[in-house]
Amino acid sequence: MTTHHSPALQGSLFDQTDQPRLGPLDGLRRTELGRGAWIDVLPGWLGGSGALFELLAAEVPWRAERRQMYDQVVDVPRLLSYYRSGEPLPHPVLTEAREALSGHYAGELGEPFATAGLCYYRDGRDSVAWHGDRIGRGAREDTMVAILSVGAPRDLLLRPVGGGDCVRRPLGHGDLIVMGGSCQRTWEHAVPKEHPGLRTAHQRPVPPARREL
Repeated sequence: MTTHHSPALQGSLFDQTDQPRLGPLDGLRRTELGRGAWIDVLPGWLGGSGALFELLAAEVPWRAERRQMYDQVVDVPRLLSYYRSGEPLPHPVLTEAREALSGHYAGELGEPFATAGLCYYRDGRDSVAWHGDRIGRGAREDTMVAILSVGAPRDLLLRPVGGGDCVRRPLGHGDLIVMGGSCQRTWEHAVPKEHPGLRTAHQRPVPPARREL
C-alpha cells in the first residue's frame, strides 16, 4: 500500500544558495572490507546539495509505504520514490551523476547503472534496517550500489553478514559512497535513527518486474 506525501523541508543551510553541481571522481578512495567487499567514498562530490535537497523534498512524488512484518502490517520509516531503467530522474544533476558513475565504473561493472531509488528520512525516527540489496544479479554475483547523500549528515553502518565489527561512515552534504564487489551478499548496511536527510541510490539493472533497491 502506498500514499503520496508532501513533506516539510528540512535541508542543510550549508550550501542552499548554490546550484547543484558535480565535482570530479578522481578523489574516490577505496577501502577493502574483506570477503571480497569494498567501498569507495568521496566527500562533497555534489556541491549545492542544500538547494537540491529543497527541490527534491518539495517536488518528488514521495510515497509512504506499509509492509508486512511477521504477523502485522507496519509503516515503512521513511518516504520513497523509485525510478525504473529508462525513466527520467527528478533533476538533471542526478542524471549527470548516474552517467558519470557508469563511465567511471564501466570496466568493473560491465554495464551502466540503471535503476534508482530515493529515500527521504524526515526526522530522527526514520531509518532503514540491516539489509543487503540482493535483487537481480546482486543475489548471485558481484554488483555495485552507489549512494549520494544530501541534507543533514547521517551515519551509514556496515557489518559482515553473520556478525562482526561494524564500520560507520557519516554521509551528508553531497557525499558519495559506492558499495561494490561482494558487499551486497557478504555485508549488510543500515541507516540508524537520527537526523533528517535524503538519499538517492543508483543500482545496476534488475528484472523489469522488480522496482525496489
